[in-house]
This record gives sequence, structure tokens and C-alpha cells, in this order.
Amino acid sequence: MSTQVTGNELERDLAAAIDVARRTADRVHGLRGLERWEGRTLADVGDQAGDGYLQGFFLGRYPEDGILSEETADSPDRLAKDRVWILDPLDGTKEYSQLRVDWAIHVALTFGGACGLAAVALPSDEDVLWGVALPGRERAGSTKGRTLLRGDSEPPSKLRLVVSRSHTPPWVEKVAEILDAELVPCGSAGYKVSRLLLGEADIYVHKVGLKEWDTCAPETIARALGWHVSKLAGDEHTYNRPDPKNHELLICRPAMRERVLEAVAKSGALES
Repeated sequence: MSTQVTGNELERDLAAAIDVARRTADRVHGLRGLERWEGRTLADVGDQAGDGYLQGFFLGRYPEDGILSEETADSPDRLAKDRVWILDPLDGTKEYSQLRVDWAIHVALTFGGACGLAAVALPSDEDVLWGVALPGRERAGSTKGRTLLRGDSEPPSKLRLVVSRSHTPPWVEKVAEILDAELVPCGSAGYKVSRLLLGEADIYVHKVGLKEWDTCAPETIARALGWHVSKLAGDEHTYNRPDPKNHELLICRPAMRERVLEAVAKSGALES
């Protein structure tokens, strides 16, 4: 992983990520108030508005960097880049179109395929969570000044497992049973991870369907705070790969790592 970024460059890039995530969130959130669209059409309008704003920003501000975005046709050019921005212009499209609060905007910068820095905008909270995960330079925060939980924080007596609000697979229910954990349903990968960092949940496990733009920004902030992040068998993600499918995600406190990995293995999630 390349970490050859100066302090001034790091501050510049982090400020840019936070600012553009906030501006994109304001832009996309504002479209719901116009009451011109609904349902699938509103989702499409939000996706494209967010992506257009982000693309314009990064192509203009960082023309030499690579970009991977959910809403723009991929290009192999990014694979030769050390610095790659990984973007989700609207994480939780269904929730956004249903006028719910559980959606987010993801902006992440990777160095050599590893998490570098990121911002996750939570428009309904009027907040942006941010983090730097470069080794030895880790830090994180909230633009509203909210306290984010570190991975070494004390877990509650009753664990809480964040899950999809629309469908909880049997293996996830089994994990919750093994850990004696309460289910906390909500949408959007970024919003789910934010519940852990804000103290409203303790564990997140997901098996299939996630892409790099779903996981990179929230993973970066979680890592910046010292949380354990991996795939379901414990191996780590790498980013800026030819195929951006990540599928799996597991986040918990490092002290609980072995216990959660064992519960996932016992649930049968690794067998198919």
C-alpha cells in the first residue's frame, strides 16, 4: 500500500471528501422536497444527480486519480492508478425513494488498493462521518461533533446485530441466536455501519451482493476507529480490483472477533 502522502495533501484530500459528500447529500436530499418524482423515478433521479455532481468534482479537482462509481460505466484505466476514489452517490436507493432516513452518500480514497480516507454523509442526520485509516495516522470524527465509538469500547450486556429491514436470511438469524443478540433492522450498508459507530448496534454481518462502493467508505471509517473489518471467514478486503464485487462484510469490536467468526461458521454461512 502506498502511504506516500504528505500531511498537507492528506488534509486537502480529507477536506475535499467531507465537503463533496456533504454537498452531494444536500443536492440529493433536496430533490425529495421538490415532489416532482416518486418511487423508481425518484431513485433514478437521485442516483444520477449524485453521480453527476461527484464525477464533475473529481474529474475537475483530481484529473490524475482513478474513479470507481456505482453509477458510471467502469474503465480499466483505474487499475493502473495508485490513488482511486471509490464512490456510492446514493447508498440505499430504495430507502431514499421511500422517503426513509436510512441512506447515505459514500466517498472514499484508496491508496494501492487499501483504505485511505473516507466520508459517509448521513443526510437525515445532517452529519458527515469521516475517517483516515492510514497506518499510524488513524483518526475519525463527525461534522456535528458527535462522539464515535472506538473498537476498544466496552460492549453492552445485550449485543445488537444490525440487519436488513426487508429480509433477514436464516444464517443471520442463527448468528444472532448464537450470540444472543437483538436484531436492529435498517437499510443501506453505510447507514448500518454508522449505527455501530454511533453506539446503536455492535455487529454487522453480510454475505452477498455488496460491491466496493458499498463497503469502502464505511470500512475506512470503522478501521480508523479500530474496529475489526473483514470478510466472513476473517480475510480482509482489497480494493480497486478488476471485479468490484466484495459480497461479504463483517464488522465488530476486535475483542469479539473470534466469537463472531465462530458464530458465522456455526451458522452455515460459509458452506454455500
